[in-house]
Amino acid sequence: MTEYSRLKTSRSAAIKATLDYPIIDTDVHTNDFTPVLEDYIANYGGSKLVDELQKAEASRLNSKSNGKDWYQQTPEERQYNRTIRSPWWARVTRNTLDLATYTLPELFYERQAEQGSDYSVLFPNNVLAPAGASKENRQALQRAVNHYHADLYRKYSDRLTPVAGIPMGNPQEAVEELEFAVKTLGLKVANIPGGVKRPIKAIADKYPADKFPEIAKHASYIDFYGLDSEYDYDPFWAKAVELGVPITTHYGSQGWTGRSSISNYMNNHIGHFADGSQAFAKALFFGGVTKRFPQLRIAMLEGGADWGAHVYIHLVDRFSKRNLKGLQNYNPELTNSDELFLLFERFGSEFLEAHPLSKEELTKSVLGSSFNRHSRAPIGSELEDFAAAGIETIEDIRDRWVNSFFFGSESDDRTIAAAFNDKANPLGVKINAIYSSDVGHWDVPDLTDPLAESWDLVQEGVISEADFKAYVFHNPYKFYTQANSEFFKGTAVESKVAKIESPQVDKSLITA
Repeated sequence: MTEYSRLKTSRSAAIKATLDYPIIDTDVHTNDFTPVLEDYIANYGGSKLVDELQKAEASRLNSKSNGKDWYQQTPEERQYNRTIRSPWWARVTRNTLDLATYTLPELFYERQAEQGSDYSVLFPNNVLAPAGASKENRQALQRAVNHYHADLYRKYSDRLTPVAGIPMGNPQEAVEELEFAVKTLGLKVANIPGGVKRPIKAIADKYPADKFPEIAKHASYIDFYGLDSEYDYDPFWAKAVELGVPITTHYGSQGWTGRSSISNYMNNHIGHFADGSQAFAKALFFGGVTKRFPQLRIAMLEGGADWGAHVYIHLVDRFSKRNLKGLQNYNPELTNSDELFLLFERFGSEFLEAHPLSKEELTKSVLGSSFNRHSRAPIGSELEDFAAAGIETIEDIRDRWVNSFFFGSESDDRTIAAAFNDKANPLGVKINAIYSSDVGHWDVPDLTDPLAESWDLVQEGVISEADFKAYVFHNPYKFYTQANSEFFKGTAVESKVAKIESPQVDKSLITA
């Protein structure tokens, strides 16, 4: 236990001792002890349900072609099949103490002080594996997995809480599992897939999946539950608000265009969480979800926070040019044919001499594809991309992007500076960056490092001390309590917040 004693004097613990506010870690990954997990699953559906989990997990982790995964194929086969390189060695293993810590709740609970955290939200590695199971087994498998996690961490609830995995194949199953997780199991944070892959019906009808599996594998699109969704997911969002459940997701884009290298994992990995989460968040924004459910709170983890800032900036910039009034600047019908003809006569007479045209013909020729591209002009709501989101002012964009979304940023991510740059962000806002250590994954070889790494950003001038406080306390606290005012009741955070007397503390955060 020599190493364990040394870790108790971690740099993160020393920094934590100087702070007068609690630290809330929104993203910790734990390992499931497979034999006990499988016991829970067997109680729900016997050995067949256990087999279903194993198949779903294998499918999630490995890209296959012709029955072989990447590691079974030769380089020639990978090239021929365009088999995407799968991740490997994704968990900490050499650090045996940490490996045990991620697996044993009591040990993790005892080491919270070394980590420098008061409260951690846990994402067990199997929590969303059931989402890839067959339709007939998906709900039972998800309930078993959630039940296991709820029981495992219940007695440590003052400092640790696991998320509930929620399958999103359709709104009804999502609502049912959310209610079961909250009302029956007592879980209070939901983790959802950021999108669901669905067949393109026009192709699936012509090439049924049972007869043409290879075509079905590629002829698909991703449904992000908001814009252009095949289903109306409003009942699920409404249920989340009703039950006071903050929604989280770790949604990546490995395998998408530009992230489909057949040889290089890092090529596919860098930025993929940001891209996947951006697609998800924009679908909710443009689909009007954050307009209809302003109380809904959603956190997208592992992608950093800078993308949240740049999308917000681009939303404001584009709205200023392509709002309903601004769009008239590009309306081909408003081109003045008389004025255009006069200008050509004065400055382009050689064109008219070579190609004599009437005023109307000249206008159509100059406008080119802008005038002739479509069979008809867009009408009504087709004109305005911001219509469903109900955007009339840039303040509306702030309210439906900045207020609704929170962005998990890992401890050493220097791009977090963009989130806190209120000089660049419209209306002088700061994006809701939240402390997401990602402890348990390969980017954290020692669980005692993350808080200290985040403090290094202050020491190096990347963020201010006030930004650090918002990052590790205010913003996470706001995320959970704006969804559920009693989220931290009975926890170590509640007792520490009650003692805060600093005038710098935003009291609305405490009473949210």
